[in-house]
Amino acid sequence: METVLLYVLGILIIVVGLAVSIGLHEVGHLVPAKLFGVRVSQYMIGFGPTIFSFRKGETEYGFKAIPAGGYISMAGMFPPAKNGGKARTATTGIFQTLVQDARTASAETLVDVAPGRAFYTLPVWKRIIIMLGGPFMNLVIAVVLYAVLLCGFGVAQASTTVGSVSECVLPATSERQECAPGDPQAPGLAAGLQPGDRLVSMDGEPIESWEQATNIIRAAAGETLTIVVERDGTEQTLTAEPLLTERFVVENNQIVEDAAGDPVTQKVGFLGIGPASVTVQQPVTAVLPAVGDNISRVVHIILNLPQRLIDTVNAAFGPEERDPNGPISVVGVGRLAGEITSLNSIPILDRASALVGLVASLNVALFVFNLIPLMPLDGGHVAGALFEGIRRFFAKLFRRPDPGPVDTAKIIPLTLVVVVLLGAMSLLLVYADIVKPISIL
Repeated sequence: METVLLYVLGILIIVVGLAVSIGLHEVGHLVPAKLFGVRVSQYMIGFGPTIFSFRKGETEYGFKAIPAGGYISMAGMFPPAKNGGKARTATTGIFQTLVQDARTASAETLVDVAPGRAFYTLPVWKRIIIMLGGPFMNLVIAVVLYAVLLCGFGVAQASTTVGSVSECVLPATSERQECAPGDPQAPGLAAGLQPGDRLVSMDGEPIESWEQATNIIRAAAGETLTIVVERDGTEQTLTAEPLLTERFVVENNQIVEDAAGDPVTQKVGFLGIGPASVTVQQPVTAVLPAVGDNISRVVHIILNLPQRLIDTVNAAFGPEERDPNGPISVVGVGRLAGEITSLNSIPILDRASALVGLVASLNVALFVFNLIPLMPLDGGHVAGALFEGIRRFFAKLFRRPDPGPVDTAKIIPLTLVVVVLLGAMSLLLVYADIVKPISIL
């Protein structure tokens, strides 16, 4: 029962974290919009029927039934049709009708609105600031949470203390994970190394990091290696002979594959010892690089999204396994949070740290995703404003008449396509996270 309650608690923490992140995202739009005088009629978290709302000044604040995002309603998001333009009706086609409907809805928000308080009348730079305010807020949240994660909780790192000693030697390509009679004894066990031993030196070289010790061991295959360890407060000298064995080549925590997709192996010295991890608080200077690395990973996923979605389809409807580094829905994130919270085998602080990391990663994803230059995402509005600024710049440069605001309503049909695709992608990921979820267990 306790495990179930902890699982539910983890999901609730992510739901609250996501709701707060969405709410602050919209605050990032709301504050500059009000500072620049735009009339904002609504600030809402969620979509669909309104559950609760209140009015302060000219703005209604509230929550809606479907917690799948949020929005603020600004007056004049789309410019009116040019003078002399004819109103479109359904007889001219569904796309033209969509454009006219968007203009009509935008025009309705301009009723009793003073000149200059419409979004489309603002200078380009002000519109860009308003639209970037939301993603910027997600970036700020991510930086703050990463600071808490790295500088407060700390990061697990390999220490110079032995954490595990293998009983036998198995090649990297072996399908067995357990020792069997006849398997050669691991050199570390034969040398008398024990968990808890702190490596002091190897062949007279002081050991400062586990990576340094690994490099020495790998280069000493077939040679006698003198190892000084500290055990129970006293130093002991041991001798070991690293065995030449086959290991996977690993770069950036990933097994390197050849052109055929097969794992690459190499012959290296092997003792059969593993490090004990220790949590180390990081300096403030480590925060921004960590956020940048997360942004890079999200960008990589988005740039390869078609193939990632194909892989997700193959996993959801076939025997393939899900890519743990692939796209995931909010449902999947909730499941991961539930698993983390219910893991009684790890300390509470480690579980809390993992949940903070999940919410931080969600905000990085919101930051990057909203910068995609497609409507209705924030990046689409920014792209429209930039195009208008460029067009007006060249008109002024060549002494031509001001072309006026860009009619972003014309791309409403494309916006509809994007919304449908995003909806389909969300449904696919939710289905995959239900039938074949990514799990930490």
